[in-house]
Amino acid sequence: MMKDCLQFLIEPAKKLKIRLKESRKQVRLEKKVPLVESQLFIMELARELNKICQRSTILGHIWTSEDIWPPSVCRDFIVEWAAVLEKRVQYERPEKKDWRGHLLCMLEAGGECEMGPHKRVIMDWTREMKSRPQLYKPHTTLPPPLPLQPSVWPGEPVLMMLDDLEFQWKRGRLPNLLPAMELVILVVLNADSPVKVWNISSFSTVWNWICEAADDVSLDPDSANPDLLISADEKRMRCGLERRDAPRCQRRFDGWWCAAAQEGYASGRHYWEVEVGERDWRLGAVKASAVRQGFRSLNTDTGYLTLRLERGSDLKALTVPATPLSQSLVPRKVGVFLDYEQGQLSFYDVEKRSHLYTFNEKFTEELIPVFGTVEVVKDLVIRPADLRQPCLCPGPCLWN
Repeated sequence: MMKDCLQFLIEPAKKLKIRLKESRKQVRLEKKVPLVESQLFIMELARELNKICQRSTILGHIWTSEDIWPPSVCRDFIVEWAAVLEKRVQYERPEKKDWRGHLLCMLEAGGECEMGPHKRVIMDWTREMKSRPQLYKPHTTLPPPLPLQPSVWPGEPVLMMLDDLEFQWKRGRLPNLLPAMELVILVVLNADSPVKVWNISSFSTVWNWICEAADDVSLDPDSANPDLLISADEKRMRCGLERRDAPRCQRRFDGWWCAAAQEGYASGRHYWEVEVGERDWRLGAVKASAVRQGFRSLNTDTGYLTLRLERGSDLKALTVPATPLSQSLVPRKVGVFLDYEQGQLSFYDVEKRSHLYTFNEKFTEELIPVFGTVEVVKDLVIRPADLRQPCLCPGPCLWN
C-alpha cells in the first residue's frame, strides 16, 4: 500500500538524478577547457621568474593554475613586455601579408599566431638571466648558498609590496596577480642596479591601486598648536609670527608645532597626499592614545609613526633609534598610504612615484593623520582627494 502511495515520486526522482549527473559532467568539462598558448606561456614565465627571483613565491599561484588570466590580458602582457625588453619605443610597422589569411588565422587561433616573436624575446631574456651568476644578494654575514644559483634579491620594500599584493588578491580586491608579475620583472631588469629596485611604485597598476584608496583629509583646528595658522578650508597650515589664544584641550599640541586630522582610521586602506616645505616638516600618523602635550619625542615608542625633515636635507623615519634616509630621497610632495589590516604605513614621493619608507606594526587602535611644520612662508598643504593623478603608462612608468 505504502509503495503504491509513493509511486508518483519515483519518476521525478529519476529525472532529478539524471539532471544531477549531467550537471556534474558539465562541471568536469568546464574544468577541462584547455588553456590557450598565451595562458600556458604566462604560467611557464611565472615558473622561470620564480627560479630567478628569491622569495617570489607569490608567482606560484600563477604557474600552478590558481590564478589564470584571460587570454586577451595574457597577449597584451606578452606584447608590452617584449617591447620593453627589446627597448623599442615605437610600434614596428608589419610587413605586407595576406590579410585574408591573417584574419582567418587570428579568428581560429584567438590571436595566438602573432605571439611567437614576442614570446621568443621574453624567453631569450629569461634564459640569459638564468645563465648569469647570482646577480644581487643582500649584505649579510652568513655564508653564500651552495653553490651560487642564478638569482636576484628583490629587497625588503619589494617583498612587502609583493606580500601586500598577495594578501589583497586572496581577499578578492585584485582581479589577478598581474601587478606582482610586472613588479618581479622590473626587479630582475634592474638587478645590476639594486638602488632602482626601491622605485617599486613606478608601475601604473600598483600606483593606481594605491591612489584608489584616496581619502579627503582635513586639519582639526582644535588639535593645532597655538603657533600654527590654519586656513579656512582646513587644508593648509604654516607657523605664525605670534602665538594665538586657544583653549587648552587633551587633543591639542601645545609643544611641538603639529596638528592632527579630523579623520581617524581603525580599518581599511587609506591614502592622502601632502605638499611639504623645503626646510622642515613632519608627516605620518598618531595613535589615538598618544600624548600630545609637551616636548616629548614623537617616535614609535610614544605612539607616532612619522617621517621628519630637518634643515632641508636631514630626512629620517622617527623609529627608536631614528632611521636616516638618503638626502636624494627628500620629496616635495609626499603620499601616505595606510593599510590597517596589513599593519603598514608607507610613504611615497608623489612626483617620482617612488617608495620612501614603511612602518610595520600590528595596529590595535585608531590612527589619525598628523602634520607638522615650523615654516612661516611656505604652507604645508593637504591635497584634495580628487587631485590624484593616475599613471596612464601601459608598462613601466615613463613619467620620469
